[in-house]
Amino acid sequence: MQSINRFLYGPTPEEKVRAWQAKLRAETRQLDREMRQLDAATAKARQSVKGLATKGDVKNARILAREVVRSAKQKDRLSVSKARLGSISNQLQQQLAMAKVTGTLQKSTEIMKLSNALIRLPQISQTMREMSMEMTKAGILEEMMEDVLEMEDDEELEEEADAEVDKVLFDLTDGKLGQVGAIKGDLPAVEDEALREETERTMEKYRQQLNGILSS
Repeated sequence: MQSINRFLYGPTPEEKVRAWQAKLRAETRQLDREMRQLDAATAKARQSVKGLATKGDVKNARILAREVVRSAKQKDRLSVSKARLGSISNQLQQQLAMAKVTGTLQKSTEIMKLSNALIRLPQISQTMREMSMEMTKAGILEEMMEDVLEMEDDEELEEEADAEVDKVLFDLTDGKLGQVGAIKGDLPAVEDEALREETERTMEKYRQQLNGILSS
């Protein structure tokens, strides 16, 4: 009888909720992996910043410190998104409890709000679009979410990063690097060409690692 009902009427509300929760858990695990990768790459980049500071390579230290700032902002976004995924799962659990009484899933402005925020995160955008379609058919969402990604303005990001880079440099180098004007005469310049090339290669490697994670 249960298989006949599923054929005629589709999955039950409980089956739908369980399937959505499974997707949410999978996306949460993916965000956890990305945050661990960010932590590992950022830790290496921080050590490289210290090394650059010791050599007096202020220019490259600032460039790499900016990547550290960007990675910190990205981790914050991922952490917030993870919390939102958990909130949707909890809201769905409440929906399931109500469905056992009413027999149907109810519209939820809270799930709509959380889903609209999550669809803007590239890592989980596709999954959230698919779930939004399913939830709309199930009666939880009133309409399809607009497929609009809020892209962060690069110029604005650079301005925010510049405002924090000095603090990052100060913290990472035990106060040796801070404001550009205060450090130009305090640290030796990198004169050896071979050393400079090695520094460039090391810095580029960590930049690529961080950028690879940030753009994934």
